[in-house]
Amino acid sequence: MKTLLNPAYVPDIATFSVIAQHEVCWEVQDNFQKQTYRNRAYVCNDRGRHMLSIPIQHVGNKQGRLNKDVKLENSYEWQRQHWRTLKTAYRTSPFFEFYEDEIAPLYEKRYDFLLDYNLLTIHTICDCLQIDMPLEKTIIYEKNPSNIYDGRFLVNPKGKLAFDQQEYNQVFSDRNEFSQNTSILDLLFNEGTNALSYLKNQKLDFLNA
Repeated sequence: MKTLLNPAYVPDIATFSVIAQHEVCWEVQDNFQKQTYRNRAYVCNDRGRHMLSIPIQHVGNKQGRLNKDVKLENSYEWQRQHWRTLKTAYRTSPFFEFYEDEIAPLYEKRYDFLLDYNLLTIHTICDCLQIDMPLEKTIIYEKNPSNIYDGRFLVNPKGKLAFDQQEYNQVFSDRNEFSQNTSILDLLFNEGTNALSYLKNQKLDFLNA
């Protein structure tokens, strides 16, 4: 069955496991919510789990605003900082140089809207994995959609996800414990061409929870 997902920033492995195994429709009519994977992602560095956060422009209106209307705050050089963090964290990983030229453009050109940028990061990763980017998007917002798996909860980092993830070798595994469900970039840089097979083999029990 098709799965409804929120476009997140370089999404986590659970989300990309869904993309690798299911047809996907993107939720683009919902309201923006703070402190979600819409504008943050987790990677691994020498100290363990590290958060990358995209700054957004704030508006005076306290009413909810659509996610597709949220603009990036580009007065702060967050792209430069994120790319520097990724290079420092993964330059010794087996596949960083293999994918560097495909990932780097995400951090070189300025973008205006968060939703567009998130979809671009997903499209870029899909290209790296050599799978088709899902193109279907919602036309209206439905709180309780029918005839589709509702995977929109995956964009919310709060609460423990029932994701029995297989471990793989991370860059700093000699000093840190395995970090669960990081950004897809962690898997890509560490597992490379094996990443797609890995994603297809993950159990998606959380969709039936």
